[in-house]
Parts: sequence; C-alpha cells; structure tokens
Amino acid sequence: MGTDLLDATFAALADPTRRAILARLAVGEATVTELAEPFEMSQPAISKHLKVLERAGLVSRGRDAQRRPCRLEARPLREATAWLADYRDYWAESYQRLDALLDELRAVDEADAERRGPRRDGTAA
Repeated sequence: MGTDLLDATFAALADPTRRAILARLAVGEATVTELAEPFEMSQPAISKHLKVLERAGLVSRGRDAQRRPCRLEARPLREATAWLADYRDYWAESYQRLDALLDELRAVDEADAERRGPRRDGTAA
C-alpha cells in the first residue's frame, strides 16, 4: 500500500463519524439520506465525510435508478491492518523478551533467598 493511500486511510478513520459510517456500511449499502439519519448533521455534512472516505478508497458510490447507494470497500482496511500487523508482531516479540527477563530475575531472587537461608525469626528470607 502506498504511503499516500495509507495516510488517507488513517486520516479517514481518525473521525468518529466516519468510523460510524463505515460500521453502518459494513451491514450493507445505504444512501446518503440513510447514512445521515442517526447523526445530528445535515446531508451535506455527511456528504463531506463520504468524500473523505471515497478519497481514501473506503467507500464507493453506485447508481441504482434514482438511488445512489454507498458501499464499503474493504481493501484499504485490509492493507492498513496488514501494516499494523507488523507492529503487533514487534510488540509481541518485545513482550516475550520482557517475560524472559522477568523469569530470569525471579530465578535469581529465588536462588539468593535459598542461599541466605531462613531468618533469625524462622521465616524465609
């Protein structure tokens, strides 16, 4: 995925209204009027959000007689998810290294406690 398209995808996803529109379109196609219903904003405002989503390749508009339904285009989302997966792998590896270090430190602490033996009051060190 090119950086321009990736940037456009993340910019489009940064807005909660646009994420809600995508969630609605995941259920099925809808017109601008149908998309505007749950929001307290005008159809022109929804159209502006749709233009951002279209530029990012996340939404396309068709023509069905007089209707102009919008539909979700998932390809940019898949590509953004693939890009993020590389970082998920990085963090998973980092956590595994941290877990190994913590296990090593615990083993050292336990060995030190055994070497010191019980305290004068009879409890373990």
